Amino acid sequence: MGKTNKYCFAICLLTSIVINILFTINLYVGGGGGGGGLSWSEKAAAEAEAVAAISCSGHGRAYVDGSINSEGRPVCECYNCYTGIDCSQISPTCAADADSGDPIFLEPFWMQHATNSAILISGWHRMSYRYEDNPFMSTELENYIRKMHSVVGNAITEGRYIVFGIGSSQLLSASVYALSSQNSSSPPTNVLASIPFYPMYRGQTVFFNSESFQFEGDTNAWRLNNSTNDMDVVEFVTSPNNPDGELKKPVLGGKTIYDHAYFWPHFTPIPAPSDHDLMVFTLSKLTGHAGARFGWAVIKDKDVYERVSKYIEVADLGISKDTQSRVLKLLKVAVEGDGKPLFEFAYNKMRDRWDRLTSVFSKSTRFSIQHRHPLHCNFFNQTRLPSPAYAWVKCEREEEEDCTAVLQAGNIIGRNGNVFGAKDRYIRLSLIKSQDDFELLMQRLTELVSLENGSIETM
Repeated sequence: MGKTNKYCFAICLLTSIVINILFTINLYVGGGGGGGGLSWSEKAAAEAEAVAAISCSGHGRAYVDGSINSEGRPVCECYNCYTGIDCSQISPTCAADADSGDPIFLEPFWMQHATNSAILISGWHRMSYRYEDNPFMSTELENYIRKMHSVVGNAITEGRYIVFGIGSSQLLSASVYALSSQNSSSPPTNVLASIPFYPMYRGQTVFFNSESFQFEGDTNAWRLNNSTNDMDVVEFVTSPNNPDGELKKPVLGGKTIYDHAYFWPHFTPIPAPSDHDLMVFTLSKLTGHAGARFGWAVIKDKDVYERVSKYIEVADLGISKDTQSRVLKLLKVAVEGDGKPLFEFAYNKMRDRWDRLTSVFSKSTRFSIQHRHPLHCNFFNQTRLPSPAYAWVKCEREEEEDCTAVLQAGNIIGRNGNVFGAKDRYIRLSLIKSQDDFELLMQRLTELVSLENGSIETM
């Protein structure tokens, strides 16, 4: 079948789907607004179903808010390395892009739970800045966040305050502000993190260029160079760590911000609930919805809570009501079956990827990846290995000091170690992108490792 015929077939199929959707709606709920049936939502529901049904050959997606062609039809947005009207054409020389932390690996789960996770809102939905019972936060969403933590057992929320933010990124900045000294006559608060650290800590602190705080780099190096404990310090503790997945502990033991973006059962065993003064979480690594831009902080001290809340209020007057509605719907699905359907799916996916990755690197002396240590997971009630979001790869040959260049020569794109404050001998590879991305990464890694023995093996 030629490309033109394929395109015509897809359009005919799409038209048929829309007609059947409208027929079904009228058949079962009466349509037209009579007898309690659907009225204004029919067109929106049909449009959403029709766009979602466009397959894009399984290598891309069409979206209601995406581009349209000259005939007014949605256009497929293709995944990396795929092109064409229906994303069916692959570039054989395309590089495996393992740079981004885009958590698309969870997309199949939400497609399997399309009915319960979908949301459709009216044009007049929550037009106010405020909720009736809480100016900027949905009380029901807050309740489900607390329920989510209770189900997973990864954080104590009883007797704690919760603040919503635009992703965890905004909350990280708000937390530094809340914990830093506000005395204009005092030296700026020193912000620290242990190498390798998430680059946003340094990036945000430097970018905002505040007189109240400054980034001072590696916690361990700072401790060695400063014998006094009187200096004002805020320490980021990233657990599990980005990029290496380690469960980190504070070095200094003073004011800390626990970044728990990856403290979920599909990335790490949950040995006990986290019980710290300030803990930051994000939806993106829990459900995979990075584009929703939603995070929350769990805070013990009321004064710190009020300062974080004030930061969010001044910066944005709270979080989008549409976002909160969608997050509420997603969390209702996430807690179904005590969280087992979501976390078993996600963990099995990550475990499989780590099994395959480990198998490839076990054949190499040129490259190594981080060691993983088994822990008992209270959520799964078993002892298991972590399955981190990223592989922290080291180039072992003495002459290969720039690991990014080495992998680029093998047609692999990662994130350079110096971005995380580490040496260029390290590189981070993302394992949470789409299945297409992961398969291409495995292909390129297998080829690169096979070159050590002068032969090319298949996966």
